Amino acid sequence: MIDELLPETVSAAELLGDEPPPAALLPEEEPHVARAVDKRVREFSAGRWCARRAMAGLGLPPAPVLPGPRGEPGWPAGLVGALTHCEGYAAAVVARSSEVLALGIDAEPAQPLPDGVLEAVALPGERAALPHHSDGAPPLPWDRMLFSAKESVYKAWYPMTGRPLEFEDAFLAFDPDNGTFTARLLVPGWQLGDDLLTSFRGRWAVREGLVLTAVAVPALQNGRTAHGSGAAAGAAR
Repeated sequence: MIDELLPETVSAAELLGDEPPPAALLPEEEPHVARAVDKRVREFSAGRWCARRAMAGLGLPPAPVLPGPRGEPGWPAGLVGALTHCEGYAAAVVARSSEVLALGIDAEPAQPLPDGVLEAVALPGERAALPHHSDGAPPLPWDRMLFSAKESVYKAWYPMTGRPLEFEDAFLAFDPDNGTFTARLLVPGWQLGDDLLTSFRGRWAVREGLVLTAVAVPALQNGRTAHGSGAAAGAAR
């Protein structure tokens, strides 16, 4: 499902259900969850199993994906990627860094956020601009979509820049008709070749009871990003 939101150059793998396959972890990864509770071990293992499947989609051998200082996945040299998991679902996406500079994905249950969460993660203008209509039944949970899209933007931003991004540091807006969103940075941008990255563009979907969002930052072409000063998810499959 998540591959529908990303360019053809991105390899994706998903796992449905809460139990990862046996031997999902490599020896280098096992110490990172040696003292973790069962739920955390299952989530960690499911993500790494998906990561290996996604690497295989690029014709690459399995490799460890170790957590970084803020828990972000550390990818083998020459790769960029992202992980996500929620109850009953896990996914990983990877691409060669020569083709994609950064990736961010997120999956959430397609249900409204708990009371008070939207106010904590969304700017007043974002809340006012959330779509209030839907052709689907039941109505789409736009508050959960906003939360998920911000997670995807953060996952693309932080590994690329090494700078944290808070919920209030980007202003998101959705196009409910074509399945896209934009994220305008409210903090200084990031220099990419001749361009200054000041915004992201991503895609969203609701599938199988899940909200899915994704962002891909295209690689530089002749010193410039493929889409100028913004970043786009590119052509979907």
